[in-house]
Amino acid sequence: MEDDCRPLLNSEQTAENVSHRGSTDSLDIKNKRPFHVEPRNIVDDDPQERVSAEAAILNSRVHYYGRLTGSSDRLLSPPNHVIPHPEEIYIYSPLGTAFKVSGSDGASKNPSIITIFAIWNTMMGTSILSIPWGIKQAGFTLGILILILIGLLMLYCCYVVLKSPKAIPYVDTSEWEFPDVCRYYFGKFGQWSSLVFSMVSLIGAMVVYWVLMSNFLFNTGQFIYNYAHHVNVSDSEFGTNGSDRGTISVIYLITLVTIKAVRLGFHLEFHWFDSTQFYVPEFRVFAPQLTGVLTLAFFIHNCIITLMKNNRNQENNVRDLSVAYLLVGVTYLYVGVLIFAAFPSPPLSKDCIEPNFLDNFPSSDVMVFVARAFLLFQMITVYPLLGYLVRVQMMGQIFGNHYPSFFHVLALNILIVGSGVLMAKFYPNIGSIIRFSGATCGLALVFVFPALVHMISQKRQGTLSWPSAVFHSFLIVLGVANLLAQFFM
Repeated sequence: MEDDCRPLLNSEQTAENVSHRGSTDSLDIKNKRPFHVEPRNIVDDDPQERVSAEAAILNSRVHYYGRLTGSSDRLLSPPNHVIPHPEEIYIYSPLGTAFKVSGSDGASKNPSIITIFAIWNTMMGTSILSIPWGIKQAGFTLGILILILIGLLMLYCCYVVLKSPKAIPYVDTSEWEFPDVCRYYFGKFGQWSSLVFSMVSLIGAMVVYWVLMSNFLFNTGQFIYNYAHHVNVSDSEFGTNGSDRGTISVIYLITLVTIKAVRLGFHLEFHWFDSTQFYVPEFRVFAPQLTGVLTLAFFIHNCIITLMKNNRNQENNVRDLSVAYLLVGVTYLYVGVLIFAAFPSPPLSKDCIEPNFLDNFPSSDVMVFVARAFLLFQMITVYPLLGYLVRVQMMGQIFGNHYPSFFHVLALNILIVGSGVLMAKFYPNIGSIIRFSGATCGLALVFVFPALVHMISQKRQGTLSWPSAVFHSFLIVLGVANLLAQFFM
């Protein structure tokens, strides 16, 4: 222990060896272990110490442990008493000066409020435009219940994903994402499966974006044409024309929905199981269409670990994640319930609510024109980013290179854009595109893999109970049923 408290190279040895820098013979065998040479100002005749002996010893210990093992092995990692406290961390410059760091870790992190709204903003996508249609498909009462239930299940599965890297012992998982966790538990199968299902969500989003961009560009052009030629337009607030939608400034969408609801008022009648001329029953057999949409609407599982790494107070991760999901659920409920309730029935039937609720407004509506213009601009800027993410993940995994050649990238772009063009031409129903892509990627990344990872982890720790096994097995069955049900609706 005394040796540990002593500098590994004392000042007498250092001064003595200045003239023997090219020789190793001047150092005995004890001094050939990893050491830290204290920086000195050698310009003046009198050497000036720039780093304290205590800092030099601490630096030597850390370097010593660093030579013992790689960063991925926790068994031989430096013990806690060797690692300095945050207020004792120094940055060593090449000039030999040590600068004390104060609060550098917290400065690069986000407070809880920023983390919460980052999650909220990330989840708010094209799915919000299909929520009223999904509620109509399930029925007003059943739709609200499903939205709350799916939100809670998605929150729990997201929590399982968030804590999954920390449940792996003796491995440094600080830089891991959930696909790395899947690779750890399931090998190559887990790695490639998570990649495939991630691609489904990304490419599905790109197809929806293309359909929406086509729709918004057409309606924007029609709006400009009508006003340029002074075309008379209908005074009706809602129409029955159909096509597709996009992601808007969420704040503007909420404002738009609120204003339209105030102007139109609520039009509700409760018929529990029987349809009428203008109203749909409260419980409908098409409810799985809403569950498919909501699986994508609440989907953030493939990037939640990264988002939470930037949270300043890591002990608040679960609370902040729960608050973010609450805000997302309230936003979806607000938009879905108001649009469904305010839809003018009569004269129109609730069944006329489109998969993109903006399509129920005439193209001459100024507020809706602004919403479509915002969405169009946003999608034009986000679409290339999604394409870049697809290329990096797919090409990196298959070829080991993000840009294997011009022709590889060209073929991938033709495939993705061609899929969007074909869907926009022959099947521009974004509600169905969202529900299929959501149920497909949700099967693996929301239900199956998180549940299996959780059960395997508990099994290895000896804490797996039969209620936990039954519940997580139910999640897997639910994910499979959610996907299969989309093909029968």
